[in-house]
Amino acid sequence: MADEEQQVQQLEILCTRLYESTDPLQRAEAEKTLVQFQNAPDTLNKCQLLLQRADSPYSQLLAATTLTKLVTRNVQSISLQQRIDMRNYILNYLATRPKMENFVVQALVTLFGRLTKLGWFDAAKDDFVFRNVIEDVSVFLQGSVEHCMIGVQLLSQLTVEMNTLTDPDAIRSLNRHRKTAASFRDTCLYEVFQLSCTLLRTALENCKNLDFSDSAQHGLMTQLLRLSQNCLMFDFIGTSTDESSDDLCTVQIPTAWRPAFRDAATLRLFFDLYAALPFSLSSLALSCLVQIASVRRSLFNNQERAKFLNHLVQGVKNVLLNPQGLTDANNYHEFCRLLARLKSNYQLGELVMVDNYPEVIRVVAKFTVESLQMWQFAPNSVHYLLSLWQRMVASVPYVKASEPHLLDTYTPEVTKAYITSRLEAAAVVVRDGLEDPLDDLGMVQQQLDQISTIARCEYKKTCRLLVSLFDETAQAYQQALNVSNRLEIAIKEGF
Repeated sequence: MADEEQQVQQLEILCTRLYESTDPLQRAEAEKTLVQFQNAPDTLNKCQLLLQRADSPYSQLLAATTLTKLVTRNVQSISLQQRIDMRNYILNYLATRPKMENFVVQALVTLFGRLTKLGWFDAAKDDFVFRNVIEDVSVFLQGSVEHCMIGVQLLSQLTVEMNTLTDPDAIRSLNRHRKTAASFRDTCLYEVFQLSCTLLRTALENCKNLDFSDSAQHGLMTQLLRLSQNCLMFDFIGTSTDESSDDLCTVQIPTAWRPAFRDAATLRLFFDLYAALPFSLSSLALSCLVQIASVRRSLFNNQERAKFLNHLVQGVKNVLLNPQGLTDANNYHEFCRLLARLKSNYQLGELVMVDNYPEVIRVVAKFTVESLQMWQFAPNSVHYLLSLWQRMVASVPYVKASEPHLLDTYTPEVTKAYITSRLEAAAVVVRDGLEDPLDDLGMVQQQLDQISTIARCEYKKTCRLLVSLFDETAQAYQQALNVSNRLEIAIKEGF
């Protein structure tokens, strides 16, 4: 017993040196010794001992991360009963220590997710023992704010774990991963999503009584929103879509999920959350709406799809009519993504049929023009706005609806705002010595491809604008040359 106590103390000292020492030699020596500990044959027993007796959060972190590596490296080397005992011990450990450091909780939650995923098809007495996830977690959800947050984290991390290939190099691992992910999707994921929405509705109803300056309450709401987000971002059909092309993404929601999207309750929930929550949280609600807007069209019949789109567009309109939240860069970026998804998932002929379309297209155009004029604010979001207008203009020849699309009214305003704002940017860059956004050739090429389509919608107006601006600039450049005004010469050359 004394020997075990001494081992724990020694490991705690090494962990403290690794994470807190300012002496690089001490840190290197501690790291070397701890790596040896992680690879030792009796690591499993020592980690459990460390969790039982350690006082330092760094020691708890070491034990949790080492166990995760051990389980991942060769799960079959640990007996089923040992893994069941480990899973139960982790849940009990989290339940009895709800106020541990966040990084320790996250490490233990990750270990739980890894154990559950790797043991998903393991059975004891015809019982798939690792699949009773919601039942295991429900005890946490009925407890304190801290307990509830841990419960939500357990579900959220498991959803991420099921959606992530642990070992990307092994073909067998890929096949097993897809089989496990598909089973989790079919047996648990919808229930997890419904649970997240239920908890969010309860939180929304009590929103006025919540104190978001309190880290526990803020953390719980963050975890709830992330849980919904992780459910909606699940790779439902095992294609692992490249996130860099997320403006083209369709969310392949299973048919069994139709009740959650057939009426407007889920949409309304996330729009209401966006309106009610502080900026530090509302962007997560918008991120969920981006995914909901991308739900596959075939989930609905024609009437249901039109109704769903109508509710979605009305929600977008309400955001634009109350734009205070869009002053936050994260909200602004997610909202631009939401606008782009509207057109990537729906046809222009469907959009013109929504209620109050003329008012909607007017406020979207106004938002786009103002956004282009604020070229220094969230420049990475402009791509999504231009994508929306490019796709709408490209769809004009195929529109069969009798209702006017009004793009001939508003695209010239968008084109003018883009061109004039870039000219104004050139002047500011020269005067203030700022980094020139036009030096990013990849971005410029992408935007020119988009604006060229938009500009052709009303080609005569675009030509008149370009000729007028060119003549004005040439005349001003000549005047600057005549009086040798170096600043103005540099600005006009920047044009």
